[in-house]
Amino acid sequence: MEAALKVFARRGIIGTKMSMIASEAGVSTGLLYRYFDSKDKLFTTLVQQAMDESIVGIKSIYQLPGSPLDKIKMLTTEILNEGSQLYFMLMHHARTSDEVPITAKKLIEENTMKTYIDILEPLFIEGQKEGELAADPPCELISCYLSLLSGLMTLNIQGDENYQMPKVDLLLRFIIRSSS
Repeated sequence: MEAALKVFARRGIIGTKMSMIASEAGVSTGLLYRYFDSKDKLFTTLVQQAMDESIVGIKSIYQLPGSPLDKIKMLTTEILNEGSQLYFMLMHHARTSDEVPITAKKLIEENTMKTYIDILEPLFIEGQKEGELAADPPCELISCYLSLLSGLMTLNIQGDENYQMPKVDLLLRFIIRSSS
């Protein structure tokens, strides 16, 4: 599964062959076919796993200690870690590729950006009430926040050794309430 995630994240579903995944995993293509009878089923399984893990991960923010801003900083750090980037790129391919299996497309349609906005909105509202977050409409703040993270993950996944991921405090300045 890890090998498939790496290959699909780099190449998308169209550019991936089962033999590439088998090679990445260090197994024979025949053995891979014993577990997944098609590339589409493997891709769909990974999309389902990515959806489930992203929703559980974002919901877990409410169990973390600290203020709303502290929780958002911890979530941001987790989202930007390398493992999350692979899942993001998989989801990016699932949303944008022409040859995505129907089952995977349905999963994407069921879990839109609104799903994540709805999960985060109470936290952002709490942060506004506590005076930590900007007073803009929470849905707009969250959309900007998620769009920024998505863009950064797309840039960084290319493996440019000269690219340095911005620090979380710098990234979050736009959602923090200014003291002026």
